[in-house]
Amino acid sequence: MTMQKTASVSVDAMLEDLRTLVEIESPSGVLDALRASAAAVAAVIEHRLGGRATLVESEAGPHVHWSGGGEPKVLVLGHHDTVFPLGTLERRPFTVADGRVTGPGVFDMLGGLVQAVHGLALLDDLSGVEILVTADEEVGSGHSRALLEERALACGAVLVFEGAADGGRLKTGRKGCGTFEVSITGRAAHAGLEPAAGVNALIEAAHQVLGIAALGRPEIGTTVTPAVASAGTQANVVPAQATVSVDVRVESAEEKERVESAFASLTPQLDGALISVQGSVRRPPMPESASAELMALAQRLFPGIEGTAVGGGSDGNFTAALGVPTLDGLGAVGGGAHADHEFVLVDTMAERANLVAALVDAIRTSPAPALLGRPPGRRVAGRSVGAGQQGPGAP
Repeated sequence: MTMQKTASVSVDAMLEDLRTLVEIESPSGVLDALRASAAAVAAVIEHRLGGRATLVESEAGPHVHWSGGGEPKVLVLGHHDTVFPLGTLERRPFTVADGRVTGPGVFDMLGGLVQAVHGLALLDDLSGVEILVTADEEVGSGHSRALLEERALACGAVLVFEGAADGGRLKTGRKGCGTFEVSITGRAAHAGLEPAAGVNALIEAAHQVLGIAALGRPEIGTTVTPAVASAGTQANVVPAQATVSVDVRVESAEEKERVESAFASLTPQLDGALISVQGSVRRPPMPESASAELMALAQRLFPGIEGTAVGGGSDGNFTAALGVPTLDGLGAVGGGAHADHEFVLVDTMAERANLVAALVDAIRTSPAPALLGRPPGRRVAGRSVGAGQQGPGAP
């Protein structure tokens, strides 16, 4: 291994960088905030690792890409957007107390980014290493997916720095996930004078919600959850419009196809009602087979570390679906993702940074062909991507 003999990670320095990123605030879709956040992420990377980080502009905000040069072998993947609106920091400022770091985005996933960078800083040689930090993971990765898939294929192994699972476990599998929007059109009428002249979109929605919920098969990991509904305008008007938003999670491609087909086949129960459906299972399932070799490597390097499959999705779903070995949950140890009690455990930060260094170095220094059998010349989004080819935004 090429880790420096005398170097050690500084928790104080990690906390300093984490404070910098958290105090900028970076809610998805707020472009000015994301530009500031991307610049800060790039500055942290350059300060700790040297070289130049490139800002890759997109309609969702800038993504940050950095390369250590040489033939790409491992992609360190994360995101800098968060789910918290501007102003959250005033109510919930960055704080270190009682062994915990709190503040908007510390666990999902700014803490993981900082740990990754400081772990990489322990290595003498970063050739073959790429970092990609996207700006739209929390809203589906619509503007970063092609880029992250391209770099994943070029590198041949992906380490995702989303927060760890309970107890610090790595994430070896994820469900595919998506949102469906069911729109119902009825016909308005006076609820007192001639209710029968209307077509009640709310009643139609009630019929549909029961049928939609029945699509779930929790015994095989499929959950279908009607989550948000709206209908009507006034209490004395038969509702002419209704919408239902549905969260879907699946563990297999077969279930993805079944559920998508079922939504496409929804039919009205009331005469005169119309139904339209938008959405899909955008993030494909990440099977545990995609992480098997990398997880085995992690366990050889750090005996006792455990893994688990989880229900949430990440950009690791996309890279695993391409057949690229992917290991997730390498980020911060803590909890409360997307919630006001979000936190990171301070006494785990150094160990996770050391895990990053050991994993990346083992992959990076593996003999050719790559440790995990990276296939050359795969295609993505209509482009051929060879083992050493640089993609958009590569310096």
